[in-house]
Amino acid sequence: MREIIIILAEIVNTIHDILIDIFGLHLTDKQLHFWVIGIIGIVTFFFVYIFFKIVEMLKWNITILAFIYTFTVMVVLVFAIELQQAITNRGNMEFADAVMGLWGFLVFFIIYAVAAFIIYLIVKSFKRDK
Repeated sequence: MREIIIILAEIVNTIHDILIDIFGLHLTDKQLHFWVIGIIGIVTFFFVYIFFKIVEMLKWNITILAFIYTFTVMVVLVFAIELQQAITNRGNMEFADAVMGLWGFLVFFIIYAVAAFIIYLIVKSFKRDK
């Protein structure tokens, strides 16, 4: 996990150096954050908007959107827990722990989805019989 954070920090530093070397931009950290995060955010927004418009056309769109939102929250949560463990030295900060936590959520969601689908089929078959 620490290695991943170090790699991400190196990527950010490289982007910073490229902006300075190629474009001659000498920005403060606040200015750099404003532009880079702003551009990444708006590009991400457009991709997410298009993706959600496609999901909106699907049958169980609210379930799909709820899953995507919950999964996003879970990703943030597991990485926040791992960072907290590194800061407080109350556990090992490992990427595998974060992945295992997300697998736990996925397994429980799959169990829910299968049960909900079975109940849906049963209800639908009873309605068709009437």
